[in-house]
Amino acid sequence: MTASGCVTVHGELEVVRAATRSEAAQALADFTAAYNAADKAYDPALDAERVTGPLGAINQAGLRARQKNNPDGNANHRPLELTDAKYVIPKKAGWPRWFVADTDSNRDQDSGKQDTRWLFVFVRSGPDAGWKAAYLAVATPTRIPEFAKDGEGRATPVAPDSAALAVAPQDLGAQYTGYLQKGTPDVFAPGAATSVWRTARLNTRRAGFSYQYIDQPLNSGTFAPVGLETADGGALVFFSSKHFERQTAAQGLRPTVSPDVAALMTGEVRSTLTKERVSSQLVYVPKKGAGAGKVIMLNRVPGLTSAKGS
Repeated sequence: MTASGCVTVHGELEVVRAATRSEAAQALADFTAAYNAADKAYDPALDAERVTGPLGAINQAGLRARQKNNPDGNANHRPLELTDAKYVIPKKAGWPRWFVADTDSNRDQDSGKQDTRWLFVFVRSGPDAGWKAAYLAVATPTRIPEFAKDGEGRATPVAPDSAALAVAPQDLGAQYTGYLQKGTPDVFAPGAATSVWRTARLNTRRAGFSYQYIDQPLNSGTFAPVGLETADGGALVFFSSKHFERQTAAQGLRPTVSPDVAALMTGEVRSTLTKERVSSQLVYVPKKGAGAGKVIMLNRVPGLTSAKGS
């Protein structure tokens, strides 16, 4: 017996391709249809079975908030279109299995500096499970490196604990959140989501208010990092993290609560407001010993997932 084309039912130890191209194309089509239905109705139930991981957390929370504030749905709905799809499908053993869909969306310009590619990571947790989108990253075509391929043209997945890279994929979350908290380890190249964001947080000032930040890596289950080897020996890696922002007001003042925050909030804001966000990152990790050896942040997608007042 076989399942998913070439995958044997009891072949968990066999190295096989994660999906056929037709399966990958169907997964992308199913996701797009569900995403558009959910966005039009502002109903998270309509795409809950097509998303997971950091993308799922951000998508579902955002839809819940918009549904609460717009119970009649999205009056400005514009269907998402994903075309020119290129599927990067690795060969691996066991579950979960995953692949990357590199697509062109109708949310950008098709030439010049505003041209972007939308990269999705689709994950399948077992032989009886469906494909779900776990990661989304948006990057300019020139910043997406060439992938390493085997003799059959298949991509090469990177081991979570790879010692061949400047930073192992499984360590990226902890090193990123550690850097945001303490400034070390300094393994990331300067940029908007690294040095600039850390400096902005350190210098946040508002009379009568104090700010605290807590950052945590997310490494397990559908939040686990996934990476593909690049032709130069480095890797393109998706990883996720969680970020808390706590705003405390002096006596007589109260933090401002926006409608989107209020829709996801528990408790009552008297003097303190804590916002929780999930974030997914796309990075290029050079091979160990290459040049400056800095991890380059290509994209970061954050989203509010909950809030608490006290």
